[in-house]
Amino acid sequence: MSGALNQVRDVFAGFPDADEPSDVVSELAATVFSASLRRRDQRLKGEQYLRGLLTVGGRKTMRNIASLTGGSAVEQSLQHFISSSTWDWAPVREALAGYVQRTVPPQAWVLQQMSIPKAGDQSVGVAPGTPGGGGTAGQRAFGLWFASEEMSVPVNWRLHLPEFWLQDAVRRRADIPAETVAESPDECAVAVVLETMNRWPVPPRPLLLNACGHDLPLLMREFGAAGMPVLARIGPSSRLAVADPALPGYGAGVVSAQQIVETVKGLRHQVRWGASSALVVAVRVVFGQRVPYARAGAPNRGQRSLLLLGVWNDPLRPAGELFLTDMTQAPLPALLRMSRLSRGVARDFTEVGERVGLRDFEGRSFRGWHRHITLASVAHAAALLGGTSRGGPAPRQPFPVAVPGPGAQPQPWEHLRAAGPEPERVVRSVRVPSPYVAGASV
Repeated sequence: MSGALNQVRDVFAGFPDADEPSDVVSELAATVFSASLRRRDQRLKGEQYLRGLLTVGGRKTMRNIASLTGGSAVEQSLQHFISSSTWDWAPVREALAGYVQRTVPPQAWVLQQMSIPKAGDQSVGVAPGTPGGGGTAGQRAFGLWFASEEMSVPVNWRLHLPEFWLQDAVRRRADIPAETVAESPDECAVAVVLETMNRWPVPPRPLLLNACGHDLPLLMREFGAAGMPVLARIGPSSRLAVADPALPGYGAGVVSAQQIVETVKGLRHQVRWGASSALVVAVRVVFGQRVPYARAGAPNRGQRSLLLLGVWNDPLRPAGELFLTDMTQAPLPALLRMSRLSRGVARDFTEVGERVGLRDFEGRSFRGWHRHITLASVAHAAALLGGTSRGGPAPRQPFPVAVPGPGAQPQPWEHLRAAGPEPERVVRSVRVPSPYVAGASV
């Protein structure tokens, strides 16, 4: 028997029943693989690769995965399955999203950047000094996660390809589709969200993101135009203008978000949600100096106001967190409770995602990367769902939100007020200028 079987089975170490993970893996594999893997041999290889991601210790390389069931012949077969096969990863991701949605209904979407350090420069998309990579060369990808207070799962991905990769004929041989064009990191982040919303039958939910280092006005404009409410964590230097004439700083022009909340910190008050609490101040702001046109009946003049939140855990220090949202009528406890889902995503990525190989693909091809990250996402879901009861987690209460006053327009997140059947999916037009389709393998 291969020595690899003696490696630590890290992901399943905490399961109370040794048979339960196998049942979860089989059920999940049968559901998601049937969407794209038409041949039985492909589905068998898919499940073999999935179990390898879940059980092999250390890095989830082809060699380590193949060592569980065979030698070089199995490794070569898996290499072909991931890098050279024809199966499309997009239906597998869509089926995964549907499975997770039915099992643990999501409370929000979370957009999460993933940096993948690389020693060389041959892996597709590698660029020098990737943000978050400690200044070393690496790849940058954006994942869209289903998030709830029980668990979070990545369901769609987009790999950022710098312009120099697409202008180099030799680099484009890394199996990059011919129709792929260059896009900025911000366009890449927007695209993975809008692609998911427009192509898949998924529930409308607020989007959480960390906008530090990104073009904040661009992100808020694109997601707002798509009808997707946003709660963004922002940096203290983000430039905004006070839009409330009753507050200090109104008419002072564009200043930093930190300066705005410090100016009005005398208005902060204690906000509690669950077992947590903090001092919070909320200020209506805009990006430019022109304030919204206040007269009723003229909604298209001026700018749309947003809500800036400053959060203090230590009242004697500057605000520890700053958030910007277009959900201006939502109660503060609901917004703060929702913001904590991003922490759950970061935790699940570290404790589960990295252990099932989200950053471990060693190949160089575009299609190979997408197939590996898809199966690693399925493994991530299997590891988390395997720790729940067979009946699934207990249902949660939705986030409370404000009830609109008389004459107010319905908000796109109002369905969170009460549990019930999902609203019909609204099909929106794609607004991303790039024709690059991350999920298409053809």
